Amino acid sequence: MMKKKLAIILASVMAVALCACSGGGSGSGGGGGSEEASAAASSAAEASSAAEDLGTELVLYTPMTDSDIDALITCFNEKYPDINVDVVSGSIGELTAKIQAEAENPQADLVWGGVQDSDGEQYADLFEPWVTPYAAENMDPYQSVNSCYSINHLSPVCFCVNVELEKELGLKIESYEDLLDPALKGKIILSDPNSSSAAWNNLCNIMAVYGYDTEEAWDYIEKLMANLVIVEKSSACFNSVNDGEYVVGLTYEDGAVKLLQDGSDKVALRYPAEGTSSSAFGCAVVKNAPHMAAAKAMVDFLGSAEGESAMAAYMEGTVRFTNKNYVMPEDAWLADTSTITWVIRPVAELTEGKADIIEHWNELWGTVHN
Repeated sequence: MMKKKLAIILASVMAVALCACSGGGSGSGGGGGSEEASAAASSAAEASSAAEDLGTELVLYTPMTDSDIDALITCFNEKYPDINVDVVSGSIGELTAKIQAEAENPQADLVWGGVQDSDGEQYADLFEPWVTPYAAENMDPYQSVNSCYSINHLSPVCFCVNVELEKELGLKIESYEDLLDPALKGKIILSDPNSSSAAWNNLCNIMAVYGYDTEEAWDYIEKLMANLVIVEKSSACFNSVNDGEYVVGLTYEDGAVKLLQDGSDKVALRYPAEGTSSSAFGCAVVKNAPHMAAAKAMVDFLGSAEGESAMAAYMEGTVRFTNKNYVMPEDAWLADTSTITWVIRPVAELTEGKADIIEHWNELWGTVHN
């Protein structure tokens, strides 16, 4: 049944001119798009794919969750059934280090996830200077941010809260200020901002709420650190909360919402009352990729309304994509964007100052926990 549903979507979605997902604005699911831009991007991408043999192999490096990967490969193989996709998982820090080490003999073809709008040119030496033609269809302000990233999905910050443990502590955790309660010491989990894009996403949102690199922001972060436990894997920030190991995980909605989709009644997904914002994530083709044509075909698929609509349907609306024309299912699991308080993220400042912010974080962490 799912295969038939995907086939119908893949055959018809490019004729859809109006996105059926929840409204516009920061972190939203989309809006109306330009038919001319869509047609031009589609023609360019299809001509590129038709002009060369895509081969039968593709190696994907990704920090995305298992369910995200399953959706991509299933939907991609509906369109390209002859391409076998091998997956290597890890944090973006681990994967970029691996690509760097393999530079003389590249093993990966592309990276999906982890590369984001505040990276700037940080990884420019690792990737091909190529962006999918479908980037022209992305809603503002989520066009490509450099010469090699093709932005395709959003990841708003949220809290994953274990409602049973929350009740035992007599708390109602809805805001950043609520996270400073002494009862939460050692009970809040965050991945490592040095290697995790999800953790950096959360740090960026704190800067959006309290001001970029301000005394107020760092004062808040120092107080929060007293309650934090740092781990390596970003998925632990929702899975371990669901398992009852922690009360709160500082995480991202597309990871946490999957627990609800799978039937968990142990957690609640909450957006900071002070406001939330979203990292814009994408994919990039590895420099001198051994399966270059297939890699570009996957990037095109991820950027197109066709591909994003197919994945949104398969995932039952657990990820917000960026193409103006993609279709979000009516019964999506994600909260409607109008129900969330949004703040503007200072992406340019965060891009320029990331190294300094991480250095300050590390110094402060050492002070608080020594």
